[in-house]
Amino acid sequence: MNTATIGKELFGTTPEGQEIFVYTLTNGTGSKARILNFGGIVQSLEVPDRHGKAGDVVLGYDTLEGYLTNPAYLGAIIGRVGNRIGGASFSLDGKTYELAANAGSDHLHGGKKGFEKAVQTSFTSMTPEGPSIMLTFVSPDGEEGYPGNLSVTLIYTLSTDHSLRMEIVATSDQRTVCNMTHHSYFNFKGTGDILDHSVQIFANHITEVTPGSIPTGNLYPVEGTPFDFRCETPIGLRIEDSNTLLKYGRGYDHNYVINKPLGEMGLMAKVGEPSTGRVMEVWSNAPGVQFYVGNYLDGSIIGKGEQPYQKRGGFCFEPQYFPDSPNHLNFPSIILEAGAVYRHSMIFKFAIR
Repeated sequence: MNTATIGKELFGTTPEGQEIFVYTLTNGTGSKARILNFGGIVQSLEVPDRHGKAGDVVLGYDTLEGYLTNPAYLGAIIGRVGNRIGGASFSLDGKTYELAANAGSDHLHGGKKGFEKAVQTSFTSMTPEGPSIMLTFVSPDGEEGYPGNLSVTLIYTLSTDHSLRMEIVATSDQRTVCNMTHHSYFNFKGTGDILDHSVQIFANHITEVTPGSIPTGNLYPVEGTPFDFRCETPIGLRIEDSNTLLKYGRGYDHNYVINKPLGEMGLMAKVGEPSTGRVMEVWSNAPGVQFYVGNYLDGSIIGKGEQPYQKRGGFCFEPQYFPDSPNHLNFPSIILEAGAVYRHSMIFKFAIR
C-alpha cells in the first residue's frame, strides 16, 4: 500500500553560509513535490499522466546555484508585491514610498531582492489532507522600500487528490501593501514548448496595459480578441495575433479579472495537454490571475537535466490582486492594516482525461 511521506535533505549552502534544504512531500497516490526553504520554491512537482506514469511538470534548477540568481523567478513565492508597480513608487497615508526600480523605471516582483531569495525556517507535519510543510520568515521594515515589518507564513500541502495547496498568511506592524503570489512555470510534457496546451480562463476582462505593461486603470473586454479563453483554446492558436495589447507582452503576459465575488475562493482557469492527458485546475481567493507563457525565455537559462529553457517553454498562472493596485483607486485594494491578517489561498489541482 502506498503511504504519504516527508523527506529532507541538504540542497546547498548560500554564500552567507545558510544551509538550504529540500523537503520531499509524497502523497502516497503517485504525486511528489520538492519544496525549498529558499524562496518557498517548488523545485519539482511530479504528477501522473493518463498511463499512471509520474513526470515533473515544473521548470527549475538541479542545484541551489541557479536559484541564487533565478532571473525568471522559477517556482518561487513572489512578494512583497507581485507584478509591476509603475514608476517604482506609491503613496500611502500621504507619504510617497520609493521602491527599488528593477524593470526599467518600474518595480517588478518585490524588487531587486524579493521573497524569491528569502531563507525560511521550516516545520513539517502530516495532516489529514496530506504531507505539509510550513515556512516562516520576516521582511523587515524598509526592505525594498516597503513600510512595516511583515511576518510571512507559507504552507504547502500535497493532498491525495493530486492537489498542491498553498496558503500565504502575513501580518504587519505598520499599515502597508501586500500582494503575494506563486510563480511556477508549468509544462505538462516536461520539454518543448507549451503552445499545444489548451487553456480556459473564467474572465470577461483583462486589465488594459501600456507598452510598458503598466495598467491604464481600464478593464479591457476579451470578447472578440485573442485574450478570449472563456472556451478552451490552445495557447498557440492566436498568440501571434496583431492585437496591440498582445504585442506589449510579446504574447500572453496579462492580468485576467476573474468572474467571481471579491475574496471568494473560486475556479480561475483550467489547462490540459493532449499527449499526456494531464489537466490542471487553478483555484484562488484572489480577484485576478496573471497568465504568462514564457515569452522572455530565450535558451540562456539552463534548467533541470541540462535543458535550456526556450521561448514559451513554460506557462504561469499567478493568482493575485491586480498589477499596480496602489496607484489605481478603482482596483481592489492591497492595503494591509497594522495587525490585520493577509491570507491568500491557492490550489493547483491535477487530474487526467
